[in-house]
Amino acid sequence: MAPSQLILDGARINLQALRDAAPSLADTATAAEALAADAAGVGSTFIGPIEDARVQLQQQTSDLSTLLGNVSTAAEIAPAMLGADGPRTYFIGFQTNAEARGTGGLLGGFGELRTADGTVRVDELASNRELSLNGNQPIDLGPDFERQYGQSRATTDFRNSNASSHFPYAAQIWRSLWAQESGEQVDGVIATDPVALSYVLDVVGPITMPDGEKVTAENVVELTESIAYSRFGDDNAARKAYLQTVAAKVVERMTGKISRPQALLEALGRAASERRIAVWSSHPEEQTVLAGTALGHIVPEDDAPYAGVVVNNLGGNKLDYYLRREITYTAESCTDGVRKSTVRVRLTNTLPNGDYTKYVAGMFDNPMGAPAGTNLTNLSLVATRGAKLDKVTVDGKPAFAFTGAELGHPVFDIQFPIGQGKTAEVVYELTEPATAGTASVPIQPLLDQPDAGIDVPSC
Repeated sequence: MAPSQLILDGARINLQALRDAAPSLADTATAAEALAADAAGVGSTFIGPIEDARVQLQQQTSDLSTLLGNVSTAAEIAPAMLGADGPRTYFIGFQTNAEARGTGGLLGGFGELRTADGTVRVDELASNRELSLNGNQPIDLGPDFERQYGQSRATTDFRNSNASSHFPYAAQIWRSLWAQESGEQVDGVIATDPVALSYVLDVVGPITMPDGEKVTAENVVELTESIAYSRFGDDNAARKAYLQTVAAKVVERMTGKISRPQALLEALGRAASERRIAVWSSHPEEQTVLAGTALGHIVPEDDAPYAGVVVNNLGGNKLDYYLRREITYTAESCTDGVRKSTVRVRLTNTLPNGDYTKYVAGMFDNPMGAPAGTNLTNLSLVATRGAKLDKVTVDGKPAFAFTGAELGHPVFDIQFPIGQGKTAEVVYELTEPATAGTASVPIQPLLDQPDAGIDVPSC
């Protein structure tokens, strides 16, 4: 089934065709998964040309299996989510990853996305100024969540609502806050960011602002995450109105007539693979499927080796636009049921010299009297289930870690400043169970896109 067959009149998705194709797509995905498993079982030959061919075969079959699995998943749940069985409404949140939060960035703007019989529209967008900060009723996300995030009023204050990297938590909080604000219970929640919008603009073309300014794939990230803050200074209302207009025009273009559906699907797929699009459904059968995909953005409830490195901005500024990350996760071989492991994180504050507003480079609360341009960071390590922290250092010096738990995983939090132009190196030394499964280091969707170094033998 070609992507062009999925789009009717350039704007409406052919849901019946997608549903009709679901059984054959599921069979094909299962066959591809089996092929990838067979290829993965081919042992090394240590003969150059043959070894290269083996690695290439494994990569290609793995990529094919992932692709077909995603297509099969879409055919399974997309028709209902896109309104095949009746209209749906979703809360869509736009994250500002210049101020880091666990799922990407601060909730900067939002709107309602409505689907009906394959058509998609987004109602007028609003800034986070429209969300109340006081008087909201909390929701219960369990005792571990309350211990880890309760002190920051995470379920009642949108500013701290997505400190956890487990997107279903943020989604349920946003759904609750919006229901209290609007009286409407949405069917699900979607989150995205300016980097994902840049991928979309690369397909649908630039947008033109009311004053004639062109917003393109090349400049949308810098405009929305950096320039807007210097252009509007302390005029928060004007800046938020500008950002709303950018988001609204991109969404309008994206949900209108699409001349290159395959390219748009590829752009959205790239954003999803980088965790820049997250989706949660209030319908349990759909959420079960979503949780197993890149769109689910979950902390997995299994025992496989895991190192979730999560940055949360403590300064209330926009310095994470300039944050660059390096992450490695290494472990010893599998002996005696446990092994030593190390997670090393280097965070660099690349803020150039310049004249910045307090909103960009200051600090909301500055008890340490740090100079402007200092990035005050909370770094969390969501570790393998059963892991114990032996030692943590910042720049070689012992540090104190707050210990919590998230979905069965231990969480180790430390807080420290990163000076302008400086790098902080954090090293977690752990003892963890020698468990089966492939080691995972999910990359939090900030402005950079680091490749994590993983050297964790499979047990």
